[in-house]
Amino acid sequence: MVVCKSFKPSIDENSKILILGSMPGIKSLEEQQYYAHPQNRFWKVIGKCCKYENLYKLNYSDKLKILLDNKLALWDVIKSCNRIGSLDSNIQNEKPNNILKLLKDYKIEKICLNGNKSYSAFKKYFPEILQQYKCYKLPSTSPANARYSLDKLYEEWHKVII
Repeated sequence: MVVCKSFKPSIDENSKILILGSMPGIKSLEEQQYYAHPQNRFWKVIGKCCKYENLYKLNYSDKLKILLDNKLALWDVIKSCNRIGSLDSNIQNEKPNNILKLLKDYKIEKICLNGNKSYSAFKKYFPEILQQYKCYKLPSTSPANARYSLDKLYEEWHKVII
Protein backbone atom coordinates (compact mmCIF):
# COMPACT_ATOMS: atom_id res chain seq x y z
CA MET A 1 0.00 0.00 0.00
CA VAL A 2 1.42 3.37 -1.05
CA VAL A 3 0.55 6.68 0.60
CA CYS A 4 -0.70 9.12 -2.07
CA LYS A 5 -0.98 12.88 -1.59
CA SER A 6 -2.75 15.28 -3.92
CA PHE A 7 -1.28 18.50 -5.30
CA LYS A 8 -2.04 22.09 -4.50
CA PRO A 9 -4.99 23.51 -6.41
CA SER A 10 -4.49 25.34 -9.68
CA ILE A 11 -6.75 28.35 -9.15
CA ASP A 12 -6.74 32.15 -9.28
CA GLU A 13 -9.06 35.05 -8.51
CA ASN A 14 -10.77 34.75 -11.93
CA SER A 15 -11.66 31.06 -11.61
CA LYS A 16 -15.40 30.33 -11.91
CA ILE A 17 -15.48 26.56 -12.49
CA LEU A 18 -13.75 24.10 -10.18
CA ILE A 19 -12.90 20.72 -11.68
CA LEU A 20 -12.30 18.07 -9.03
CA GLY A 21 -10.69 14.71 -9.64
CA SER A 22 -10.39 11.99 -7.02
CA MET A 23 -6.64 11.37 -6.53
CA PRO A 24 -3.83 11.58 -9.13
CA GLY A 25 -2.70 8.25 -10.57
CA ILE A 26 0.82 6.84 -10.36
CA LYS A 27 2.10 8.63 -13.49
CA SER A 28 0.67 11.96 -12.31
CA LEU A 29 2.20 11.51 -8.86
CA GLU A 30 5.58 10.66 -10.41
CA GLU A 31 5.45 13.70 -12.72
CA GLN A 32 3.78 15.93 -10.10
CA GLN A 33 1.28 16.97 -12.79
CA TYR A 34 -2.47 16.59 -13.03
CA TYR A 35 -3.55 14.06 -15.66
CA ALA A 36 0.01 13.16 -16.74
CA HIS A 37 -0.82 9.68 -18.04
CA PRO A 38 -0.72 9.94 -21.85
CA GLN A 39 -3.89 7.86 -22.21
CA ASN A 40 -5.94 10.05 -19.88
CA ARG A 41 -8.19 12.17 -22.06
CA PHE A 42 -8.58 15.13 -19.69
CA TRP A 43 -6.31 17.54 -21.61
CA LYS A 44 -7.85 16.58 -24.95
CA VAL A 45 -11.40 17.08 -23.67
CA ILE A 46 -10.60 20.39 -21.96
CA GLY A 47 -8.65 21.53 -25.03
CA LYS A 48 -11.71 20.99 -27.20
CA CYS A 49 -13.94 22.73 -24.67
CA CYS A 50 -11.58 25.73 -24.59
CA LYS A 51 -11.18 25.71 -28.39
CA TYR A 52 -7.51 24.87 -27.97
CA GLU A 53 -7.28 21.49 -29.75
CA ASN A 54 -3.53 21.02 -29.13
CA LEU A 55 -3.68 21.72 -25.40
CA TYR A 56 -2.57 18.17 -24.63
CA LYS A 57 0.69 18.76 -26.56
CA LEU A 58 1.79 21.78 -24.51
CA ASN A 59 4.08 21.74 -21.51
CA TYR A 60 2.39 21.48 -18.14
CA SER A 61 2.72 25.12 -17.06
CA ASP A 62 1.15 26.27 -20.35
CA LYS A 63 -1.72 23.81 -19.87
CA LEU A 64 -2.43 25.23 -16.42
CA LYS A 65 -2.23 28.79 -17.75
CA ILE A 66 -4.81 28.05 -20.45
CA LEU A 67 -7.08 26.49 -17.83
CA LEU A 68 -6.82 29.63 -15.71
CA ASP A 69 -7.29 31.87 -18.77
CA ASN A 70 -10.58 30.02 -19.32
CA LYS A 71 -11.64 30.55 -15.67
CA LEU A 72 -11.12 26.87 -14.84
CA ALA A 73 -9.60 25.68 -11.56
CA LEU A 74 -8.29 22.19 -10.88
CA TRP A 75 -7.94 20.16 -7.69
CA ASP A 76 -8.84 16.82 -6.10
CA VAL A 77 -11.50 15.86 -3.58
CA ILE A 78 -9.07 13.56 -1.76
CA LYS A 79 -6.04 15.06 -0.02
CA SER A 80 -4.39 11.76 0.90
CA CYS A 81 -5.08 8.04 0.79
CA ASN A 82 -3.51 4.62 0.60
CA ARG A 83 -3.66 2.91 -2.77
CA ILE A 84 -2.01 0.17 -4.79
CA GLY A 85 -1.83 1.16 -8.46
CA SER A 86 -3.88 3.98 -9.99
CA LEU A 87 -7.45 2.67 -9.85
CA ASP A 88 -9.92 4.66 -7.77
CA SER A 89 -11.43 1.37 -6.60
CA ASN A 90 -8.17 0.68 -4.70
CA ILE A 91 -8.34 3.88 -2.63
CA GLN A 92 -8.38 3.29 1.14
CA ASN A 93 -8.09 5.51 4.23
CA GLU A 94 -8.97 8.64 2.28
CA LYS A 95 -8.89 12.11 3.79
CA PRO A 96 -10.51 15.06 1.98
CA ASN A 97 -8.98 18.34 0.87
CA ASN A 98 -10.28 21.52 2.50
CA ILE A 99 -12.70 22.37 -0.29
CA LEU A 100 -14.87 24.48 2.04
CA LYS A 101 -11.97 26.88 2.61
CA LEU A 102 -11.18 27.03 -1.10
CA LEU A 103 -14.78 27.95 -1.87
CA LYS A 104 -14.70 30.69 0.77
CA ASP A 105 -11.49 32.11 -0.69
CA TYR A 106 -12.54 32.08 -4.38
CA LYS A 107 -15.67 32.95 -6.37
CA ILE A 108 -16.45 29.52 -7.77
CA GLU A 109 -19.85 29.25 -9.46
CA LYS A 110 -19.83 25.62 -10.64
CA ILE A 111 -18.18 22.40 -9.55
CA CYS A 112 -17.41 19.59 -12.00
CA LEU A 113 -16.62 16.15 -10.60
CA ASN A 114 -14.45 14.02 -12.85
CA GLY A 115 -15.83 10.50 -12.48
CA ASN A 116 -17.67 8.33 -9.97
CA LYS A 117 -15.05 8.29 -7.20
CA SER A 118 -14.67 12.06 -7.25
CA TYR A 119 -18.43 12.42 -6.99
CA SER A 120 -18.91 9.80 -4.26
CA ALA A 121 -16.09 11.22 -2.11
CA PHE A 122 -17.42 14.75 -2.62
CA LYS A 123 -20.94 13.66 -1.67
CA LYS A 124 -19.58 11.86 1.41
CA TYR A 125 -17.45 14.74 2.74
CA PHE A 126 -19.27 17.80 1.42
CA PRO A 127 -23.02 17.11 1.16
CA GLU A 128 -23.81 20.71 2.07
CA ILE A 129 -21.88 21.99 -0.95
CA LEU A 130 -24.07 19.88 -3.24
CA GLN A 131 -27.01 21.97 -2.01
CA GLN A 132 -25.25 25.33 -2.28
CA TYR A 133 -23.50 25.08 -5.67
CA LYS A 134 -24.21 23.88 -9.16
CA CYS A 135 -22.42 20.51 -9.06
CA TYR A 136 -22.06 18.21 -12.05
CA LYS A 137 -20.99 14.58 -12.04
CA LEU A 138 -19.15 14.07 -15.33
CA PRO A 139 -17.86 10.88 -16.92
CA SER A 140 -14.28 10.13 -16.00
CA THR A 141 -11.57 11.05 -18.49
CA SER A 142 -9.50 8.09 -17.22
CA PRO A 143 -8.43 5.44 -19.73
CA ALA A 144 -10.19 2.96 -17.41
CA ASN A 145 -13.48 4.52 -18.57
CA ALA A 146 -13.42 2.85 -21.99
CA ARG A 147 -17.21 3.11 -22.25
CA TYR A 148 -16.88 6.73 -23.36
CA SER A 149 -15.20 7.72 -26.60
CA LEU A 150 -13.31 11.01 -26.77
CA ASP A 151 -16.20 12.55 -28.73
CA LYS A 152 -18.78 11.38 -26.18
CA LEU A 153 -16.65 12.71 -23.30
CA TYR A 154 -16.37 16.07 -25.04
CA GLU A 155 -20.11 16.17 -25.62
CA GLU A 156 -20.83 15.61 -21.91
CA TRP A 157 -18.12 17.93 -20.60
CA HIS A 158 -18.83 20.70 -23.12
CA LYS A 159 -22.42 21.05 -21.87
CA VAL A 160 -21.10 22.04 -18.44
CA ILE A 161 -17.77 23.76 -19.11
CA ILE A 162 -19.20 26.48 -21.36
